[in-house]
Amino acid sequence: MAAHPTAPALHNARGLRALADQAFDTAISSFANAVAADPTEPALRLNLAAAYRAKGDVAGERQSLQDTLDLDQLHFMARLRLAELLQREGDLAQAAQHWSAVLQIARSLTERSDAILEIERRARRFLDEHNAAYARALEAELGGPLAETETSYRFKACAEHTLGRRKIYHNECAGVHFPFLPADEFFDRAHFPWLAELEAATPQIRAEALALIANGTSAIRPYVRLDAGTPQNKWSPLDQSLEWSACFLWEQGTQNEAICALCPATAAALARVPQTEIPGKAPSAFFSILQAKGKIPPHTGVTNTRSIVHLPLVVPEGCGFRVGGETRPWREGEAFVFDDTIEHEAWNTSDQLRVVLIFDVWNPHLTVAEQEHLKKLFAVADLRNAPKAFGA
Repeated sequence: MAAHPTAPALHNARGLRALADQAFDTAISSFANAVAADPTEPALRLNLAAAYRAKGDVAGERQSLQDTLDLDQLHFMARLRLAELLQREGDLAQAAQHWSAVLQIARSLTERSDAILEIERRARRFLDEHNAAYARALEAELGGPLAETETSYRFKACAEHTLGRRKIYHNECAGVHFPFLPADEFFDRAHFPWLAELEAATPQIRAEALALIANGTSAIRPYVRLDAGTPQNKWSPLDQSLEWSACFLWEQGTQNEAICALCPATAAALARVPQTEIPGKAPSAFFSILQAKGKIPPHTGVTNTRSIVHLPLVVPEGCGFRVGGETRPWREGEAFVFDDTIEHEAWNTSDQLRVVLIFDVWNPHLTVAEQEHLKKLFAVADLRNAPKAFGA
């Protein structure tokens, strides 16, 4: 020390020796000298924090840990020790922020030892307990369980996300993305006043769909038909499979006159709704048939300029449908409308087939003028041989 008074390694070594001897004041001064000699080394500040912790100096430990993070916000041990300190001191809101960071950093590590996995479990336990207490306090303030309170769907989604119970999904468009539209998972029925009239025709539409299926028409075909040479992907198990099949009444703007003639009630019901009309692209309308034990993987659609209508016709027990963070059962005769550019999936765990009439309409948040401009956009895209931007 006499020969090299500014060597950080020597001051650090003296601090470690003093810490082992429980000479905490000496340890603190030694580590402080080491930090002064090399203020850019996080490990020295972390050792200083350990000495303050051993002495019971909360303010000193907290400042040293924060100084460490000021050098490296992703320093795992500094985050962990600060989370522990804040939890010990009862500063649970701040502790939750740091435990959340600990969890994120731990999950990003390429090598995750048993010790790291145990820290993850600790972080998860704290956050689960913290969020549960937060939820109880919020529900007490609201006057009842969140799901049952008279609040908007958007507020409930906000609260569930804040509580760590729900992921917020965003539009993922393979084609045209119309910016600044609300990312509604399921649209409010008030946007579609014609749904009740459509639902009233359910018995006739169901009978026509079942007749098509019973007669085994060749128009019923696999919904997924990949191009030859397509690499293996999530759709490969359904490729050319009748596990998920469809019978189109309209397909990308072209009417299947033979099927519409066999299904006059369905064709008439579709004629009464404001279907999207874009030459070569829309409308599309089809009977979607999902076989027993069938599953449609999570996926997103082409453009958020449209909405997708489902009219459930045959729904055995064990069928479900998820859009974003909300899962709904199909109920025969009860239509709903959703944004298919938000991740969605479907399943049929029953021993019977499931049948739904599906068709597209404009996104209700578009103005009539915007709809007209979009028709021109698609028309120009077709003339310039642009990729399809409005598929089924």
